[in-house]
Amino acid sequence: MEKPSLIASDVDGTLLSTATHLSPRTVDVVTSAVDAGVPVVLVSGRPPRWIPEVAEQAGLDGYAVCANGAVLYDIGADRVVDVHGLMDPAQLATVADSLEHALPGCTLGAERVGTHAVDHDMRNFVIEAGYHNPWRDGEGSQASRAEVLGHAAVKLLVSHPKMTSDAMARAAREVLDAHVDITFSSGAGLIELAAHGVTKATGIAAVARRAGLDADGTIAFGDMPNDVEMLRWAGHGVAVANAHPDVLDVADEVTAPHDEDGVAQALERWF
Repeated sequence: MEKPSLIASDVDGTLLSTATHLSPRTVDVVTSAVDAGVPVVLVSGRPPRWIPEVAEQAGLDGYAVCANGAVLYDIGADRVVDVHGLMDPAQLATVADSLEHALPGCTLGAERVGTHAVDHDMRNFVIEAGYHNPWRDGEGSQASRAEVLGHAAVKLLVSHPKMTSDAMARAAREVLDAHVDITFSSGAGLIELAAHGVTKATGIAAVARRAGLDADGTIAFGDMPNDVEMLRWAGHGVAVANAHPDVLDVADEVTAPHDEDGVAQALERWF
C-alpha cells in the first residue's frame, strides 16, 4: 500500500494496551500522521462518553465513530454530529422477545445518545439487574426491562452469565439475522445489536466522504468481529496478532499484538 490518506483504528484491544493506555510509541506515530495531514479516526464500539479519555492521550480532536458506526462524534466540539439507525421502542421490544427464546436468561442494556459525550439531562446507558459489563461493571443506570426498551437506542447490549460471545452471536443470528446486525467486541458473554446495515464500515465511510477521501486510501486496524466490515471496506485492512480468528481471516496484513504497539509498527513505514 502507498502512504494512506486516512487512518481508522479500533480502540480496545487494538490501539490501546491491555492496561488501556496508549504507549509513547503509538502517540508518536499518531502525532506524525496528523502533522502530515492524514486524519486519524477512532472507530469504536464505545459510546461517545468513553472517547475523550482516549482522544486526550492521542492528541486527537477530529471525528470519532462510536457505537459500532451508529454515532459520529466531533471530539473537539464535544458534539454528536450524526446518528444512524436508531432503534425505536417497538423494534427493541420485538428484538427482546426473540432474544428470550434464543438466549433464555439473558439481560439487556440500551445505549442512548444525546448531543454531547455526556448528557446530564438523560440516562445514556440503562441496564437490567444482573447485566454484566466486561469493561466497566457498575456503569449504567439500573432499570426494569420496560424502561430499558422504552426509549430509542443506538445499540442494544445482551449479556449472559453462562455463554461465550461467539455462542451467543450464533444463537441470536438464527432468529434475528435479517432484522439487526449482531456483533461483539468482547468474548465475555456480551453481544451488541444495532440496526441492520449499521457497522463500523458505514461509520468510517461517512467520515471519508466528509473529507473527500475513499476506501482505497484508507488503512484500518482491528481485533474483534465488530471490526470485520471495516477491514473489508478499507483499501488495506490490518489485524493485530491478538485478533479474533474472524478478523485474521479477512485482514490484508497481520501486525504485532496490541501490547507490542502493533498499530505503530505498521504505520511507522510512512510516519
